Amino acid sequence: MNNPTICAIATAPGGAIGIIRVSGSEALTIADRIFRPVGSNAPLADRKPYTLAFGNIVNAENEVIDEVLVSIFHAPHSYTGENSVEISCHGSAYILQQVMFLLTQNGCIPAGPGEFTQRAFLNGKMDLSQAEAVADLISATNKATHDMALSQLKGHFSNELSDLRAHLLKLTSLLELELDFSDHEELEFADRSELYTLACDIHQRLASLARSFEVGNALKNGISVAIVGKTNVGKSTLLNHLLHEEKAIVSDVHGTTRDFIEDTTIINGIQFRFVDTAGIRSTDDVVENIGIERTYQKLQEAKIVLWLIDQQPTEAEIEDIKERVADKKLIIVRNKIDKSTAHSTFNIQHSTFTTVDISAKYGTNIPVLEQLIVEAADIPQLSESDIVITSARHYSALLLADESLQRVIDSMDLGLSGDLLAEDLRIVIDHLAEITGEERITPQETLQNIFTHFCIGK
Repeated sequence: MNNPTICAIATAPGGAIGIIRVSGSEALTIADRIFRPVGSNAPLADRKPYTLAFGNIVNAENEVIDEVLVSIFHAPHSYTGENSVEISCHGSAYILQQVMFLLTQNGCIPAGPGEFTQRAFLNGKMDLSQAEAVADLISATNKATHDMALSQLKGHFSNELSDLRAHLLKLTSLLELELDFSDHEELEFADRSELYTLACDIHQRLASLARSFEVGNALKNGISVAIVGKTNVGKSTLLNHLLHEEKAIVSDVHGTTRDFIEDTTIINGIQFRFVDTAGIRSTDDVVENIGIERTYQKLQEAKIVLWLIDQQPTEAEIEDIKERVADKKLIIVRNKIDKSTAHSTFNIQHSTFTTVDISAKYGTNIPVLEQLIVEAADIPQLSESDIVITSARHYSALLLADESLQRVIDSMDLGLSGDLLAEDLRIVIDHLAEITGEERITPQETLQNIFTHFCIGK
């Protein structure tokens, strides 16, 4: 591919070391124009790949900008599949900008967001799902998201899809071969019973992959936990304990929180998104009533609800909360055990909800509550080989593929012709190809949408 040579700062500002990446057919030649090695004068292109060269970066006046190490990669054995160098400088913003200036003066152009990984994809170093996993790996905030991204980057998801597509392609080819002999209606190259069994098997595998999106999306974006209850029961104090910072204003005045406050924290390697909501009560305050309406909205969006109480709720309150959280995990949190022993008389009739006694003021039993929250999240133990879908794009493509495959199964139940079966099988294959970008031209806007979310230098 005749692409210009690109360069970018690949490290965050403020560190002791800064790295500039250069990739393209002229990467080694351009680097040679500004690099003066110490010792051997051999051009970078003549040096062994995967080696380091020590020397100085100099400007047009032969002034030394910095002492650097240059890492050498020859095509196609590099991240992008192109000739590449990585210049390791001191982390000064001035030095990095000077080196970038010299590179662009000598023929490089600044890279766009994700352009290095985009080139790796276009040059066949990885498929599209693996390229997206690079961005997920960079943004991973906990062990679970790290493990999922690493599994996808290693190609476990791609290999699963490749296996499915290989079986589908074989049967599609046999069906299309039958069409070439359409004047011999008795010929069947594709065994219908084998096709039906395979279609049902792949249908189950696609459905299983799609179901994993609920877990993957929750782990990637954080599991939503709503803290609800009356005014002044200690919701904001509890939020501050769970986040380990003074995020919410704490006051004895009723109605202090008039809108929701949201932030994330990691518990046992899982990211949770806690939402402190406005206290529920009857009030004539217009602004506070808006906040209460938003409380009910956040309650509906949450997967886990912490119902904070400090006295015996009425039967009407119990029935109301049970109705609102029918499809959610509810933990009843009885607060202020430092003030009263009345909790022993609390009675939530006809409920199987988990209950815990705490003191939000003093942090009593907060670790117990955190463990209950982790258990309520019900996240399965993941291994490196587990395939979990985290991308909405992948999820959508899997649903469309499964929908087309269901048509194949229905068509065989009705005894429809092979040309209809072949067409739906091709649609299944095309939807799976959208995920990996293989054997199908991916629209340019799709590529742009994926790679513009990367950081510069990756």
